[in-house]
Amino acid sequence: MAQVRYIWRSKEIAMAITVELDRDTDQRLADLAARTGRSKAEHAAEILKFGIEDVEDYYRADDVWQRVQRGEEKVCSSDELRRELGLED
Repeated sequence: MAQVRYIWRSKEIAMAITVELDRDTDQRLADLAARTGRSKAEHAAEILKFGIEDVEDYYRADDVWQRVQRGEEKVCSSDELRRELGLED
């Protein structure tokens, strides 16, 4: 396991983070940086940003699913929804 320290700075944010990457992941990140001309740190920050968005989406969906399971959320079929919205064929 390689420990890599990435420092990414922008006008809005300056943050340092240390992550442990396996060699394959570190190499993939290095290859991506070489191919795009952007730094590994820039890519790591972008990956983290999109990863957080994915995790937030997952937890929002899970919250809704838990409400459905408890009967607190209305659920209907697509046919019912079309009828309700007046979109029947």
